[in-house]
Amino acid sequence: MRKTVIHFFLLLAISTVPATAVAQKLITKTGSIKFQASTPSNEEVAAENKSVSAVLEQSNGDFAALVLIKGFRFKVALMEEHFNENYMESEKFSKATLKGKIEDFDLSKVTNTDKNFTLKGDLTIHGKTKPIAVTVKISKAANGVIATGSFDVKPEDYGIEIPSLVRKKIADKIKVTYNFLLVK
Repeated sequence: MRKTVIHFFLLLAISTVPATAVAQKLITKTGSIKFQASTPSNEEVAAENKSVSAVLEQSNGDFAALVLIKGFRFKVALMEEHFNENYMESEKFSKATLKGKIEDFDLSKVTNTDKNFTLKGDLTIHGKTKPIAVTVKISKAANGVIATGSFDVKPEDYGIEIPSLVRKKIADKIKVTYNFLLVK
């Protein structure tokens, strides 16, 4: 099921462009997203997903990423179970997406040194979509680019309810860090 969703997403992204432009896309199926939601003096609340799909249209900077919620791995299995069942409701809201455009993207100006770009688009988590603007650091890689960065999200902005019993153990702002090696 998971691979089917990823393949469908990539097929959809590729099919929206004429066949002559397909070579213009840089993709990954092994991107990484981590989040940190810990508060001081409490148990670490953090997870990572190393199976994130992303597509960058190098000719115009269009960008899309898809993460399957059940792909996040925690150090503590019970925490992972609560994340999927109680907070993210991953059976109902199985994925999160980011669709947007990297402003003024020009692959010819990308070097081995990180260059900052602004990605503006829509972030959808837990069935709620909000506009977002984030800084993306992009550098050259063999056959593509590396895109890294981080941003903060608030659970309440996406309808994610945190029970009062554990409210003080989870940060008000969740730090999301991403790392994508996008190749032809």
